[in-house]
This record gives sequence, structure tokens and C-alpha cells, in this order.
Amino acid sequence: MIKLPSESELLRIFIGESDRHKGKPLYEAIVHEARKRGMAGATVLRGIMGFGAHSRMHTAKILRFSEDLPIIVEIVDTPEKIAELLPVFDQMIDEGLVTLEKVRVIAYRHQGSP
Repeated sequence: MIKLPSESELLRIFIGESDRHKGKPLYEAIVHEARKRGMAGATVLRGIMGFGAHSRMHTAKILRFSEDLPIIVEIVDTPEKIAELLPVFDQMIDEGLVTLEKVRVIAYRHQGSP
């Protein structure tokens, strides 16, 4: 069972749905890397509208723009494990925004057999 300290960190990665790493979607590569390294968990969120550094609008409303919607990958774990991931993700992510913030973990539970 993984135990997270109440003082943990949230790594949030903003990328585009069409971003790739070694031929597969970047968000998949990020999640697989996090799992391989035993992180507590990762979640991928797909946005319906947004813009980034180029101020180009991405929206689900217009068919031609809906192929590159905003993606957010969130990973919560200890500061030490997050720090180990940052150089790896720096090599994987060509374009996007990466943020890091302190979070207070209230509960992290798994309903498995005792």
C-alpha cells in the first residue's frame, strides 16, 4: 500500500492532445512513465477550450480546432519522487507548461482486501 504524506506535491502538465513522444500521444507516455516509476497516481483531463503560449484558440466548438484540445496531466506524490520525474519529463515535453505546487493530502485510500 502506498502512503502519501499530508504535505505532498502536485505536478500539473499542460500540453496539446496532438503532442507526441516517440510516436504515441505525449499524455500516454507521461502516464506510463509515472506508473513505471511507482508514482501514487496520475490523471489526464481533456479540456474543451483553451489557448497557450501562441495564443491560438483550441476549442471543441469548431471541428478543425477540436483535433488538438488542451490536455492536463496531474500527478500527486512526495516532493522527492516528483523531483526525480522532472528531468525525465523535461526531455519528453517540447512545448507546454509545467507547474508544481504544494498540496495537502487529506485521504488516499484503496478499497482492497486488508
